[in-house]
Amino acid sequence: MVQILAHRWTDRSNPRSSIESVESGSELRLTARGEATRQRIVRAAADLVLERGANGTSLDDIGAATATSKGQLFHYFPGGKSELVSAIGAFQAERVLDAQRPFLDELDTWESWEGWRAAVLTHYSSQPHWGCPIGALTSELARSDPAHAADAIAHMLRWRGYLEAGIARMVAAGRLRKDTDPKALSLAVFATLQGGLMLTATDKSIKPLEAALELALTALHAQAAPASSDLSGAHGSRASGAQPAGSTAAGRPGR
Repeated sequence: MVQILAHRWTDRSNPRSSIESVESGSELRLTARGEATRQRIVRAAADLVLERGANGTSLDDIGAATATSKGQLFHYFPGGKSELVSAIGAFQAERVLDAQRPFLDELDTWESWEGWRAAVLTHYSSQPHWGCPIGALTSELARSDPAHAADAIAHMLRWRGYLEAGIARMVAAGRLRKDTDPKALSLAVFATLQGGLMLTATDKSIKPLEAALELALTALHAQAAPASSDLSGAHGSRASGAQPAGSTAAGRPGR
């Protein structure tokens, strides 16, 4: 579908000869100012796609939101809408992953997993839209245009890979049992996380994500090695009913 829309976008908005004159048969090179303009377009388009979906966002919408002419859009994205959607996926992926750092790069202690959980809640509680931009884009493209879904899927796999690497470090450090399967457990944690994010969009509440993360960390603790000295740390207080830091009983903080 993205390919079809890109074709329509091209036909409707810019003559083919104009695109060819921009490409000139060579790789597009941007100045620092040009790169800044391209990123501004990506950021604005990302918000529109998150709100309306890739298939529901037109060139006119993006042009109006960015005060950018159609010719400029094709200058910065000569590949058409498919190139822009790919850039949006990369931008959203970095934004989501960066929000989970530094914990996402560690995940080798129980404290770092608790920090990761809090970072996830803080990020998604502060966003103007419910749900996960990467998950939503991946789901849409997988349904409507599998041929162009590969980049979005790669971002999801990369995210899950961080969790798998963290679980492997927990096993190596003796905090999880030696027979723990990092790949299987990370898939369970990631699937639970994504399910919670999907339900935030339908419930318009952060509570499903809080519940999903509680369940994910409970599954992680179920694999704790008997000798894990910090097993009864932060997770134990949450299991006893304490409210996790960074979350609220009513929904998004400060709203």
